[in-house]
Amino acid sequence: MARGLITVMAVALLAGCGPGSAGPGSEERPFVMTEQARFDEPWAVSFLPGTNWLAVTERSGTLWLRDQSAGTLVQVDGAPQVFDSGQAGLGDVIPGQYFTEDQQIYLSWSEEGVGGVGAAVGRATLQTSGANASLQDLEVIWRQSPKVSGDGHLSQRLALSPDGRHLFVTSGDRQKFAPAQDLSNTLGTIVRLNPDGTPAAGNPFESLGGVSAEIWSYGHRNPLGIAFDADANLWSTEMGPQGGDELNLIVPGANYGWPLASNGSHYGGGDIPDHVVSSDGFEAPRLWWTPSISPGSLMIYQGEMFASWQGDAFIGALSGEALIRVDLADGTAQEADRWAMDERIRAVAEGPDGSIWLLEDAGSGRLLQLTAP
Repeated sequence: MARGLITVMAVALLAGCGPGSAGPGSEERPFVMTEQARFDEPWAVSFLPGTNWLAVTERSGTLWLRDQSAGTLVQVDGAPQVFDSGQAGLGDVIPGQYFTEDQQIYLSWSEEGVGGVGAAVGRATLQTSGANASLQDLEVIWRQSPKVSGDGHLSQRLALSPDGRHLFVTSGDRQKFAPAQDLSNTLGTIVRLNPDGTPAAGNPFESLGGVSAEIWSYGHRNPLGIAFDADANLWSTEMGPQGGDELNLIVPGANYGWPLASNGSHYGGGDIPDHVVSSDGFEAPRLWWTPSISPGSLMIYQGEMFASWQGDAFIGALSGEALIRVDLADGTAQEADRWAMDERIRAVAEGPDGSIWLLEDAGSGRLLQLTAP
């Protein structure tokens, strides 16, 4: 692993979305891009409030802290043992609601067990001392149900509600298709939990009991981004099959259609009925892309550095190798800008000063900071 500093100027490149989706705007918005570090298999990035630390996960199982003042990296001891294969491994990291008081963080990862592989979520206390850091009292608070074969579509993105009362977890369909329409499991769902991992009161299917009581929405394929806007609306990006990538406004109890509806096709060309707004019983995406961009993350910007972008969504595109800005307004979504990055963008985050931070995927693996020129 090596660190370096490279500064370039990035300018907007105009590119189209798929048929039936909204195309990008025409205004160029340049920013300065500075490389801050490099990682082997980065997956998630998160700022830890009240500290100089930025946390980065690597899919192979390593958790790093970057000292933003010194520019140095510290490996965190005590990270969970993960199942590292394909899309599976160490996933998201976010601070708890009271991190400045209790240093509690949440992590997601993939684990083996009875039946195969599944996502898990845990919380732990982060302890730092000089050049040392460790996780203490790590406990698993939620597990994807059931565990199944394979290493795809774990999803395992995390978000706390703005009031800190609920933890949301994206749970992919594990490439098993039909379970996403079955409320007796949590494959192909977004779940809403209490901070301790128990099902939150008032969930749409709590009367069914069991894991059904965890489910907030279902019919998802591989939701790899999740974020709240300033009005506490929950949004999620979702990888479609061959085309049909989605940006969804998450409605409690709604069925998002997978695998019965998609604006893409099965790999190999098999047809899937398109979403038909308001008449097929499924919640249609607010924005979609064909050909695929492979959305790997989602951030909704609230900062001051790029004031004209406040309230906009930023999506890291993997196969699309781009950073995409989406204008959100009253529940609608319109692609506004697409910047070619020439690398797969795995994660997007907003820094305390309003700068935008990106993680490239395995290969280049750069941690990039975007600032106003």
